[in-house]
Amino acid sequence: MNTQDYISREDKYGAHNYHPLPVVLERGEGVFVWDVERNKYYDFLSAYSAVNQGHCHPKIINALTEQAKKLTLTSRAFYNNVLGEYEEFATKYFGYDKLLPMNSGAEADETAIKLCRKWAYEKKGIKNIKVLDHIRPDL
Repeated sequence: MNTQDYISREDKYGAHNYHPLPVVLERGEGVFVWDVERNKYYDFLSAYSAVNQGHCHPKIINALTEQAKKLTLTSRAFYNNVLGEYEEFATKYFGYDKLLPMNSGAEADETAIKLCRKWAYEKKGIKNIKVLDHIRPDL
């Protein structure tokens, strides 16, 4: 398949919430990425900073692989043997009291709303906060 084939497939089957550049990336290493036509680029975008450490760093790949061999993921419904160590390191490093790791902006938004509600209950004495859902007809 060539670049246009991949783009056409995404256009046909994927939701159109972004308008990507017409480049189809296939692999990355360090600060570089390559497209399906073997063109090499600097990855200045870094997946909106999600890979600001670079692509496929051997130490990170090894850590991911070793952890996946033991336990891939735990639900927050359970404790695990490494989360507390990470939380302790990060809170001490950044000078925070606590932290809550998130997977997405949706979780961050939900937590922010909960914090606002808690503040309103505790600091303003508000007894009940009703959340209204507004549906935008233009969406």
